[in-house]
Amino acid sequence: MTFKELGLAEPILKALENEGYKSPTPIQEQAIPILLRGKDLLGVAQTGTGKTAAFGIPILHHLYEGISLRQNKRIVQALVVTPTRELAIQIGESLTAYGRHTGLRNTVIFGGVKQAQQVRALQKGVDILVATPGRLLDLMDQGYISFHHLKFVVLDEADQMLDMGFIHDIKKIIAKLPPKRQSLFFSATMPKTIVELSRKMLGDFERITIKPEQATAERVEQGVYFVSKKNKPKLLAHLINERPKDSVLVFSRTKHGANKIVKKLGQADIRAAAIHGNKSQAARQKALGSFKAGALKVLVATDIAARGIDVDELSLVINYDLPNISETYVHRIGRTGRASASGIALSFCDKEERPYLRDIEKLIKQEVPRMPEHQFVDEEDTKEAPQQKQRPSENKPSSSSDHRNRNRNRNRNRNRNRNRRRNNNQSNQGNND
Repeated sequence: MTFKELGLAEPILKALENEGYKSPTPIQEQAIPILLRGKDLLGVAQTGTGKTAAFGIPILHHLYEGISLRQNKRIVQALVVTPTRELAIQIGESLTAYGRHTGLRNTVIFGGVKQAQQVRALQKGVDILVATPGRLLDLMDQGYISFHHLKFVVLDEADQMLDMGFIHDIKKIIAKLPPKRQSLFFSATMPKTIVELSRKMLGDFERITIKPEQATAERVEQGVYFVSKKNKPKLLAHLINERPKDSVLVFSRTKHGANKIVKKLGQADIRAAAIHGNKSQAARQKALGSFKAGALKVLVATDIAARGIDVDELSLVINYDLPNISETYVHRIGRTGRASASGIALSFCDKEERPYLRDIEKLIKQEVPRMPEHQFVDEEDTKEAPQQKQRPSENKPSSSSDHRNRNRNRNRNRNRNRNRRRNNNQSNQGNND
C-alpha cells in the first residue's frame, strides 16, 4: 500500500514525498483509514512505530479539507497532549513538515521556559496546539487557550504521562474538552489505570495494537555484556572509540548517573552531553540539536528526556543501566530501529541487574545474545557471567568441609611437631645428665 491509496489531500502527499515517505508503517496503514472515517481510536504501540504520522496526517487532512483556512482568525481545532518537552517539539516539527503545503499552522507549548513567546504565538492564532500537561493547564487557567471549537484531541504516550504523575492534570484537561470531538489515545502499555482513562476519553472507538516484538525487537541487532559496575565506564569508552564516526545514545537510569557518565567519558577524552529533567530547557535543546546535527556524537539521556529523541540513522544505543521496567527496554532500543530502519542496541548488565534482564527476555520472548568476553572482564565478572562455564579444576570454590579438613590436618601436623620437639628435648636432657 502507498500513501496515495489512502486518499489523502494532494498537498500532504507532496510533503510526504519530500520527506521520503513511500509506504505507510503498520500503525499508519491501520490508523489512517479509521481516522479519516472520523472514528475514535485506541492505539497500543511503542515509540518508533510511526505514531506521529499515524495521527498527524489524518488531522492535517481533515483541517485542510475543512473551513479553517477561510476563517478570519485561526482557532485551536486540534490538540496533542504529550508528556515531555522534547517529544512535544518533535511532534511539532513533524506536523510542520507534513503540513508545509497546506497553510496550516501549529505551535508547541511546554514548561521550563518563560511563557511570553508561547502566549504571543497563541494570540496570533494556531490551528494545531501541541502541549505538555502542566503548561497547558496553566495557560488555560489564565484564559489564553479556549477549546470551544476543538475538533480533534490526541493523548500521546499516555502510560508515560501517568508514570510522571500527570494523571490528575490529564483528567482536568479531559473534563474541559467539548463532548463532540474525535479522540485519539496512544499508549505503549495498557495497565488498568490506562484502560480506565481511555474509557473516559473515547466514545465509539476502534483499537489497533502493534506488538513490541514486531515493532522493534526483530529489526534491532541486540547484545548484552556482563560487566561489573566499576568496569562499565571503561567498556563504554572502548565501544565508543571503536566506532568514532557513529552517533551513540547512552541510557542512564538516573539523572545523577547521566552526569557521572559524561564526566567519566570526558576523562577518557570523549565529548558527551547529558539531557535530563534537571537540565535547563536551553541546555537540553542545545545538546539535542548538536546531536541531531552530528556535531555531538555521544548523548547520555534518562528515559523521560529521551522520549522525544528522533535521530535519523542513529547507529547505536547503549543501555549503560538496564531498566527495571521491561517495556522501557523496548522503547530504548526503538530509538535506533526507527520505522523500517535497522540498528544496534547493546546493554551492560552487572550482578544486580540480572533479574531485569530475565524480565526483559520474557517480555520480548527471545534471549538477548551474549556478547563475547571483553578486555575489561575482571575476576568478579567471570564468576557472575552465566555463559562462562568454569572448568572443574579451575577456580573451584571451597566448601565448608574442605575448610574443616584443612584445619584438622593443620592441627594434626602441629601436634606431631610438638611431640617431636618434646622427645628431642628429653633425649638431649638425658645426655647432659
